[in-house]
Amino acid sequence: MWGWGVLVAVLAASGGGAEETPPADSELARAVAPASDLPYDAAGRRDPFRPPRAGSVRSGEPQTPLQRYEIGQLRLVAVIYDTHEPRAVVEDGQGLGYIVKVGTPVGPNGGQVREIQRGRVLITEDSVDFYGEHRLNEVAMELRTAERGKE
Repeated sequence: MWGWGVLVAVLAASGGGAEETPPADSELARAVAPASDLPYDAAGRRDPFRPPRAGSVRSGEPQTPLQRYEIGQLRLVAVIYDTHEPRAVVEDGQGLGYIVKVGTPVGPNGGQVREIQRGRVLITEDSVDFYGEHRLNEVAMELRTAERGKE
């Protein structure tokens, strides 16, 4: 039999329904919304989820697979030089071959195929020295033949 005694005990435990007043020396915290929300503008800021070097692509041009490799990571495997437009085949570390001609971009430093000669390809790339000065660096990729491999 539940009666008035149980109801009085429940009300007493919950505070009796009367509101408690905060102490005189404390203040109520109120959430205040800003007057106007400013939209986030990402212009001029790099994407924090991309590596820093990935943002250095010049003028938004898409990088070719050859521009992702350093020149030293590529190997010259074939040269066709006695034609109107000479071409060469370079191979990456995974064995994928790429056909290059004069003007083909190579390497992440803005390298370009400058000349294709018998047995080698000349590439010029922009390098920055310790003092921040830009210099053109010439790299020659040599065709490795059986005779040259013995030396």
